[in-house]
Amino acid sequence: MQHFIAVSTTAVAAGHWALRRRLLYVSAYSRLRQRAAMSTLLIQQPAYAWLRELGLREDNDGVYNGKWCVNSDLRDITTAWFLVSKATVEDYEETVKKAKEAWKVWSDLPAPKRGEIVRQIGDALRKKINVLGRLVSLEMGKIYVEGVGEVQEYVDVCDYAVGLSRMIGGPVLPSERPGHALIEQWNPVGLVGIITAFNFPVAVYGWNNAIALICGNVCLWKGAPTTPLTSVAVTKIVAEVLEQNNLPGAICSMTCGGADIGTALAKDEHVDLVSFTGSTHVGKLVSLMVQERFGRQLLELGGNNAIIVFEDADLNLVVPSTVFAAVGTAGQRCTTTRRLMLHESVHDDVVTRLAKAYKQIRIGDPWDPNTLYGPLHTKEAVDQYKAAIEQAKQQGGTIVYGGKVMDRSGNYVEPTIITGLAHNAPIVHTETFVPILYVLKFKTEEEAFLWNNEVKQGLSSSIFTKDMGRVFRWLGPKGSDCGIVNVNIPTSGAEIGGAFGGEKHTGGGRESGSDSWKQYMRRSTCTINYSKDLPLAQGIKFE
Repeated sequence: MQHFIAVSTTAVAAGHWALRRRLLYVSAYSRLRQRAAMSTLLIQQPAYAWLRELGLREDNDGVYNGKWCVNSDLRDITTAWFLVSKATVEDYEETVKKAKEAWKVWSDLPAPKRGEIVRQIGDALRKKINVLGRLVSLEMGKIYVEGVGEVQEYVDVCDYAVGLSRMIGGPVLPSERPGHALIEQWNPVGLVGIITAFNFPVAVYGWNNAIALICGNVCLWKGAPTTPLTSVAVTKIVAEVLEQNNLPGAICSMTCGGADIGTALAKDEHVDLVSFTGSTHVGKLVSLMVQERFGRQLLELGGNNAIIVFEDADLNLVVPSTVFAAVGTAGQRCTTTRRLMLHESVHDDVVTRLAKAYKQIRIGDPWDPNTLYGPLHTKEAVDQYKAAIEQAKQQGGTIVYGGKVMDRSGNYVEPTIITGLAHNAPIVHTETFVPILYVLKFKTEEEAFLWNNEVKQGLSSSIFTKDMGRVFRWLGPKGSDCGIVNVNIPTSGAEIGGAFGGEKHTGGGRESGSDSWKQYMRRSTCTINYSKDLPLAQGIKFE
């Protein structure tokens, strides 16, 4: 049965910013139209007419496989500001078939030609960058400049992928046998299933999509259930480029849906690589399903990231870096700083400076250019925030700043600083996806490095110091065990040129730069005998 994902907003004096979503299921198609007619859809309001620039309308199909479609005539109903249809498993299966057919066309194109298509996708995104960034802010809740920046990441990765399309390849290796050539051949895996999270509803898809495409793969995207409009809008932009080049739209397919679609994708042997970005808990479930069929997977999961500040650190860098990394996106980044480790000699000074800086954080409407901090994504996140605050108090923490749900419309909570907890307190080792910063006091370098590495996640990490010996110890085998290891910059704000990802419970995947393209391809070692003889390796005689 076809469902609708409902996307709603609460209008307040400050603007649109409080975004609420809910799924209401009733089994009568006629009541859908009746109830929708009784409410004013967001897109019908003059202030939101710009949404039509993205091809959005009151009633949006949530399946794209070369055409926008749904298979079921019977649709469940909802009352909301927007309607986005939710794919059934049958819709998903049909989309997989069409994507596999599209791969036959796409894989035949030379890699530089595929790069040209990706270049056009980047240009199309550039033209819509501001309006699409505004939609990200509206639907996810992050501030407008971050929404635009997220689309810029997709554009930048497209640029990166264009160059890469003329560079990917394997080496020619010296053969030990005369008259033989030994080479590495890299080929696309085929169909890449991309499951993305709510906090970066454009950028993470872009990282995967652009690189996967130039490698010769086709993509099937399942975005977060709470950001379906962004999935639809981005897919419309990409689909238009494919159609203008007389290519099958199913090369970049999309299905809006929930756990049933995600489960089907993870278990589907027709999906050659599953790229999952999300929580460690769900990622583990996905990983087990993919591994059960010996499938390939790329996991980008949680992070319990730390900044370590030594006695020689430049505190004028430390304070703004910490505020940006701990408060940016309202603490809803996988690279958010959640632990701040301060040397005992600078602990009190830094805490005082941070509390003063937190008081100056401009909170409000994400569309206001002066706003630095918006709402949490859902009411569930607010509940998680409250639970974490209580646990921190019970475990000996002292709230230096914040700690309360704000008395205003929307999912707003105070950015929070907590001191006095032990480095191994259970709440400190818990990744709560909210703006709570745990401040720890340490004495020695060895102690700080150990604390950084003792959590289960291994995504991002930073130290602030002027000691070059310490810098290289931090980068070395006994330093940080994370995939991202920084010096004198915060834990968030990774560049697209470097491979992004982490170790341990972060999943081990790598996306975007460096040689991460290899995860989207399969490698063959090829030996070619161009002689008239048949010598064996290792000098073996078999006569």
